[in-house]
Amino acid sequence: MAARKWFSSFFPTVKAQEEEDIVDPQTVLREKCSQHGSAPQLWEKYQACNERVGSRSQTAETCVEELFDYLHELDHCVTKTLFSKLK
Repeated sequence: MAARKWFSSFFPTVKAQEEEDIVDPQTVLREKCSQHGSAPQLWEKYQACNERVGSRSQTAETCVEELFDYLHELDHCVTKTLFSKLK
């Protein structure tokens, strides 16, 4: 305990200020973009594929293409305004 006081006399303790919760602007923009343009239709197409693949016991089909199409649409929408919101 005495060593800690001696050590802190040479190196002061710094406490961080309390900050508000940081919100990721990309997450907010993805939520907004998921409701606009062709994103809802692509999401429906992806969900239909998942249901179709999940209902079969043996299938080689995957929904990767549908997922990539949806994510590409989201990223395309997000990049229009994301970089203007970054500090």
